[in-house]
Amino acid sequence: MIGRLTGELAEKQPPQLLLDVSGVGYEVEASMNTFYKLPALGESVVLYTHMVVREDAQLLYGFADQQERILFRALIKTNGVGPKLALAILSGTSSEEFIRCVHNEDSATLVRIPGVGKKTAERLIVEMKDKLDRLEIPTMTEFALAASESGVVAPKLTDNRQEAESALIALGYKPVQATKAIENSVSALGEGASVEELIRTALKSMVGG
Repeated sequence: MIGRLTGELAEKQPPQLLLDVSGVGYEVEASMNTFYKLPALGESVVLYTHMVVREDAQLLYGFADQQERILFRALIKTNGVGPKLALAILSGTSSEEFIRCVHNEDSATLVRIPGVGKKTAERLIVEMKDKLDRLEIPTMTEFALAASESGVVAPKLTDNRQEAESALIALGYKPVQATKAIENSVSALGEGASVEELIRTALKSMVGG
């Protein structure tokens, strides 16, 4: 199985990336939290991966650090949660925020994530609580440190507003919702806000309530 890839970032079209590893192009599905930590096209990047083999496809999911991959693997072992939904959950909230929701039994926040209904949220809380107690999940500071040590750096984007809207749409939000949320973020943060700041503020308003 493929557990890690190091190569040149050839394409990035959220949520899919193309990584050139010694002339071989690997298509990787990445969480949005990982996506917006990627370097510019043509630069080197390290991704920790999880491979899913189906009858009709072989899929690679990529993460900026091992900790996010640990949480992804725990999620897909939950009844009714497949890789696509797990990626949406990790995209709609940070790992730390998701853990908080589980420990606090905050299903109201979870159901605001596209694809997560009431029953799924309740199932996540019940099944993930025991799993999280057995996992060594780091703090947000440690997440950031792990990402920097793996060679993943913040991107330089020319149109932050458009990139941020595209990210929200990829998460499952309707274009009208995405546009309105990003406009509110720009109003609150200013035109010079980064993509990460715009998305974080928008998601907080929609998911955080």
